[in-house]
Amino acid sequence: MKKIYFLCTGNSCRSQIAEGYAKKYLNSKWEIRSAGVESHGLNPKAVAVMKEAGIDISTQTSDLIDLDYFNQSDMIITLCGDAADKCPMIPKESTHLHWDLEDPAKAVGTEEEIMTAFRNTRDEIERRMIELAKQLNG
Repeated sequence: MKKIYFLCTGNSCRSQIAEGYAKKYLNSKWEIRSAGVESHGLNPKAVAVMKEAGIDISTQTSDLIDLDYFNQSDMIITLCGDAADKCPMIPKESTHLHWDLEDPAKAVGTEEEIMTAFRNTRDEIERRMIELAKQLNG
């Protein structure tokens, strides 16, 4: 089974959303995980916006990078500059993609403006995941 790893700073929002969409769009040939260079806990707003999209990520956990899984991954996708800068050296056998996405957890404003930031990030991740699935599921 091939392995894909989604990495961001705290494994609380972006990588969690990406893991949820990967489980929806990638076929069963892929083992899917996410992690962070730190562990900040699963963000309830990420859970809420994914629920709006019909995907339950509430049982996912915020994890630190597992070096064994990392080194065995066929594809590693970093979702922020912090993860790209701080993650271990990408194994030369792995395909590395970098999706530089805004961190919705840093959004400021009204509750609705913050939720809009989460939805925008969610929708951008879904768009990218659909494109990636077209390439990987063949």
